[in-house]
Amino acid sequence: MSIYLDNSATTKPLPEVARLVYETLSGEESYGNPGSLHRLGVLAEKNLNESSEKIAKLLSCKKDELYFTSCGSESVNTSIIGYVHQNPRAGKKIISTKTEHKASLESLDKLAKEGYEICYIPVDATGKPDMEALYDAIDENTALLTFTHVNNETGAILPLEKIIEIRNKKNRNTKIHLDCVQSLGKLPIALSRMGIDMASFSGHKIHALKGFGLLYIKTGVRVAPLILGGGQQRGMRSGTQSPYLASAFSLALEKATETIEENLVKMQALRDEFAGKLEEVGTQVLSPKDALPYVLNVSFPSFQSETMLHCLEEKDIFVSTVSACSSKTKKVSYVLTEMGIRREIAANAVRFSFSRFTTKEELDATIDAVKQIYERYKV
Repeated sequence: MSIYLDNSATTKPLPEVARLVYETLSGEESYGNPGSLHRLGVLAEKNLNESSEKIAKLLSCKKDELYFTSCGSESVNTSIIGYVHQNPRAGKKIISTKTEHKASLESLDKLAKEGYEICYIPVDATGKPDMEALYDAIDENTALLTFTHVNNETGAILPLEKIIEIRNKKNRNTKIHLDCVQSLGKLPIALSRMGIDMASFSGHKIHALKGFGLLYIKTGVRVAPLILGGGQQRGMRSGTQSPYLASAFSLALEKATETIEENLVKMQALRDEFAGKLEEVGTQVLSPKDALPYVLNVSFPSFQSETMLHCLEEKDIFVSTVSACSSKTKKVSYVLTEMGIRREIAANAVRFSFSRFTTKEELDATIDAVKQIYERYKV
């Protein structure tokens, strides 16, 4: 029996989601285009609207503030690039950090080449943005702040309330985009009460399916579309929508939010016990103590990260080194480097990422495997 501890990269679809998709796709009248005027199209549109309403209720926002995309990266790209392109008078300055996901960093690199001023503020040893630097950086030319709600490599949680407080003091017209890909389904999210303007989400991180993303744009915020065509979704995101992907996402989100607080308590206890046992082996925990308990970044003395990954893989335990989007480059994590962690420690870092279905038995078995690996290979 394999042990999967790479849930920040992707999650296994829920059995309920798999059944829903199968039943939908095998139905006689479930394949229509929601843009078509005949009965099959009307039925598809009805199913799509029902999913939109359900998702909006679960995320505490208006249905018309949500847009379906292909993935979290598309949502991030659209928010960052689309907002500044649509609002040239808002300013030419964007503030972020260098610990963001590549979807954000590549978008910012593109805008820098177009002449925008990208201000990267430093992060502290816990991965949180320097609040004094943020206060000093925001000015009347600042169009956008874009940050990650939960860092996918360390689990560091953004001090959002403090950021909003600083923004409100310095420039209330500055918009805020939040990458919520790793926080969705793990932290309570009520978009109408969070004080943000845009947010990005992904389906396959919450036991839904790959190929589905979600974009939140607050009413009144104007964003230029990245994908043009048939004018679907009020012209914001052209392309034929997928009712079955939307329904799979809404079901997965419903299941994730049903017991979100209980899951947090459970995962906090499991993560703390697991981290303590790893430290007994001699590892160094790199995730901050107040990180989201679904992510634990650990450095293994005497073992390069990729070596430990493959040693664990031989025992059918699956983990990761850096973000799955960067793992094949074989570079030391830029997130850990920005946090001030020495290269020789970062080079030995492994990320364990959990789901609400992770068990104590699985983590105990992983500890036993680590001990066996050390006994066999450590010099």
